[in-house]
Amino acid sequence: MGGIVDLITDRQFQISLLAACAAGATFYTIIQSLITRDKLSQRMRGVADHREKLKRQQRENFNSRVNLRNTSQGPLKALADNLRLFEVFDAGEAQKTLFQAGFRGERPVVVFMAARFGMPFLTAALVAVYVYVLGDVDIDDFGKLIVTLFGFLVGTYIPVIYVKNIKAKRQEAIQLAWPDALDLLLICVESGMSIELALNKVSAEVGLNSPELAEELGLTVAELSYLEERRRAFLNLAERTGLEVVKAATMALIQSERYGTPLGQSLRVLASDSREARMQQAEKKAAALPPKLTVPMIVFFLPVLFAVILGPAILGIMENL
Repeated sequence: MGGIVDLITDRQFQISLLAACAAGATFYTIIQSLITRDKLSQRMRGVADHREKLKRQQRENFNSRVNLRNTSQGPLKALADNLRLFEVFDAGEAQKTLFQAGFRGERPVVVFMAARFGMPFLTAALVAVYVYVLGDVDIDDFGKLIVTLFGFLVGTYIPVIYVKNIKAKRQEAIQLAWPDALDLLLICVESGMSIELALNKVSAEVGLNSPELAEELGLTVAELSYLEERRRAFLNLAERTGLEVVKAATMALIQSERYGTPLGQSLRVLASDSREARMQQAEKKAAALPPKLTVPMIVFFLPVLFAVILGPAILGIMENL
């Protein structure tokens, strides 16, 4: 046992282990980029599953049957129920965030709640093992305790940050493809298609460039077919995406369904506004680029530039002296 501890605490072994992990991560990144996955087929499979779920729910409501079987909910579900994690961590808000990040169903909510409960203890345990056992840290016991508590605090935010990052990337992908989708929807509506056929056609066309938007539109088509209120399907689209541009378009679709107002002009204005918003976002990123480059230029570029310019002059002065 002592030999294993000595081996783990050896600096050369730790450096070799980190180098092996870095090499493995590099190899995995290269292989991952070469493997092409059909994300569209996977997302369309999820849309088909959601459609079947809606169909099954409508059939059960129509037949007025109540399922009284006690099904096994799994250990994570039992843990969440026993510890009342759904009440502590606000399950409704968590489910909304997970939906906007692309995680459907009840299982991702249960996993997220369990991760929020268990991740702080896991990170605190890893930090404590490194500080007290493996690492040669030159701090007192109180400092080690503070570091362990800091690891516990960081662990509470890891699941939230992970889900929020996925949500932000998904919303950005949907927002970039939304103006083009509105243009296609406008063409389909003005050609005489119904809204279901138009959304289905747009979903198929934008699937290659934006699988996320294709998935959302496919879910909307499924809900338009099986939900009792068509208005609810459009509202669900706005809630799942969490974007103001999508919400404005869904409001126009709801008004058109309810009052019979012409949809073409509204979609044309919304597409123009969405394209302007996308351009403004790009300009905002471009304007924020010079301040972000200031620190790297001062730290990395200017010392090298001064060395190249002043180096020969300094060497010449030294030789003369």
